Amino acid sequence: MTQGTIAPLRRLPVVPARRGPRSVHGRVAMISLHTSPLDQPGVGDAGGMNVYVLELAKRLAATDLAVEIFTRATSSQLPPVVEAAPGVLVRHVDAGPYSGLTKDELPGQQCVFAREVLRQEARHAQGWYDAVHTHYWLSGQVGALLRDRWGVPLVHTMHTMARVKNQALAAGDQPEPHSRVIGEQQVVDSADMLIANTDLEAAQLTGLYDADPDRVAVVHPGVDLGVFRPQPQADARRRLGIPVDAAVLLFAGRIQPLKGPDVLLHAVARLLERRPDLRHRLVVPVVGGPSGSGLEHPEALAQLADALGIADVVRFVPPVAQTGLRDWYAAATVACVPSFNESFGLVAVEAQACGTPVVAAAVGGLTTAVAHDRSGLLVDGHAPEAWAAALERVVGAPALRERLAVGALAHARGFAWERTAEATRAVYQRAGHQVAAAAL
Repeated sequence: MTQGTIAPLRRLPVVPARRGPRSVHGRVAMISLHTSPLDQPGVGDAGGMNVYVLELAKRLAATDLAVEIFTRATSSQLPPVVEAAPGVLVRHVDAGPYSGLTKDELPGQQCVFAREVLRQEARHAQGWYDAVHTHYWLSGQVGALLRDRWGVPLVHTMHTMARVKNQALAAGDQPEPHSRVIGEQQVVDSADMLIANTDLEAAQLTGLYDADPDRVAVVHPGVDLGVFRPQPQADARRRLGIPVDAAVLLFAGRIQPLKGPDVLLHAVARLLERRPDLRHRLVVPVVGGPSGSGLEHPEALAQLADALGIADVVRFVPPVAQTGLRDWYAAATVACVPSFNESFGLVAVEAQACGTPVVAAAVGGLTTAVAHDRSGLLVDGHAPEAWAAALERVVGAPALRERLAVGALAHARGFAWERTAEATRAVYQRAGHQVAAAAL
């Protein structure tokens, strides 16, 4: 087998002319039903998974593996097909009303979505796709049907898991419904290979969902080291209108209880009680938009800042593109990730790639994304006092901050999308061999 070719899945003839002008060594159908990789991260359901899907697809395409991403259309104005990058097509599938559906209501559209994907494949020669890679459980359910219809392997990435989320709910957050737990179990049982972001997630798949360890592969997500890179802090602060001597505690992400932005605000209030001298130079940017259960109370975080008496230091910023986010990372003294659960924590790695240390909750994938006392600090629990103490350590000790900044850069270099793509291709090959062996 030549390098970069997916393992034989079924030896159906492939007509080169049907592949188009690019030289490709396989074609993968990616399914991201509930959110498009083209959506702005930090808005609605768009977040780290959106970045993951698009960046992985681009790197796979760079190795001559064509990727077609199917996602549900949320506007009649969307074109049916968008070329997101050379070799990467995003196909908008009509399935249900364009607006007004919550994520919990999308299971009712899975059959229509699957039918439309099957219809798209039927326009091509048999054997058009060589593998299906699904993201999140809703997509996994569709992928199981496609796998059976096309006779190709199904690779699934969970991104988040209901049983894990329900074990560590934030105050005011809603538990994931039992129907999702059942759906996730069905996907785990159906997939030929499962991709876990970390060793911890792999253990959760085997321990909470009884996944076969031989069908679980750990592949770390990556970071775009070309976009997220160091730049002078003073320049970034000038562009953002932040005083050069400010102490900047950054939160970037979706505003919902799961992400814990309220934890940071409570910690800032305690920090100012301990260090009132910091108030005149403290800036706390909250970059992102409401999401999930946070949509029910979009003003709750601003109201909390008022109630805590810190509204003068908190700055709410709408979601920004990657280059704008890079400025915020570079401007920050420390990036704060107080999530109650993260399958990985791309924000933490992006910040570190910009040379900014991270203070993060010691949960989920953040224990992999952040190297404690080398690239940042991990905080056990979400108590405001513990968080205030960790933030004070970094803000009050320039030498420590500088040491962590150097460590952050070194740690982030270990995560690159090219590595993620290479390891993912290997998973596709393993899945292909399993399907081929089962057919004998």
